Amino acid sequence: MATARQGEPRSQGFDFTLHMRRLCEDMTDRLAELRHIDLSRVVISFSQTRSRTSWGLYASLTPMRFVGGKAHTFRHGRQWAIERLYSSSGREILYILNFYLPRFFQLGFEEKLATILHELWHISPDFNGDVRRYGGRCYAHSSSGDHDRQAERLARQWLAERPPESLYGFLRFDFRQLRRRYGRVVGSRVYTPKLVPAD
Repeated sequence: MATARQGEPRSQGFDFTLHMRRLCEDMTDRLAELRHIDLSRVVISFSQTRSRTSWGLYASLTPMRFVGGKAHTFRHGRQWAIERLYSSSGREILYILNFYLPRFFQLGFEEKLATILHELWHISPDFNGDVRRYGGRCYAHSSSGDHDRQAERLARQWLAERPPESLYGFLRFDFRQLRRRYGRVVGSRVYTPKLVPAD
């Protein structure tokens, strides 16, 4: 069984994953379309990008179950499962929400909000460890771009609710400004569990 691995000590500096969790909690509380999400079963993590290029992933959502929330899948004649991940309270984790730093902070403020909501919108409405699925080949994002438009709409809707600036003010900085202000950026890191034989 996999357990969450902590990053650097968080006694000093800016705790990115703690602030991101508070922000996501507010989003899932204010937005009716996201109230199915139980963030106690979502790990928020960060990964360090080796280069400062603007291209590449900014964030990702890793589902811990297969189609329809199934715990196992069959590939090449064998049954497979994903290594289990548990919270400190012993609850099984169903999703890993990961941000790629410092690349994520190269986005503009509104793009950062839309990116966060893009990943939260990936979570299945059934909250079963699977992703939200669309018809066709682009089952995770939709071929029509509906997923991105929905994320942008949710970002505007959330801001219209006038959440406190203290929740999201850190998104107005780029990574260099954040480090200059707080000294360093710290948080929790979780390595993606592996696919393992289940038979």
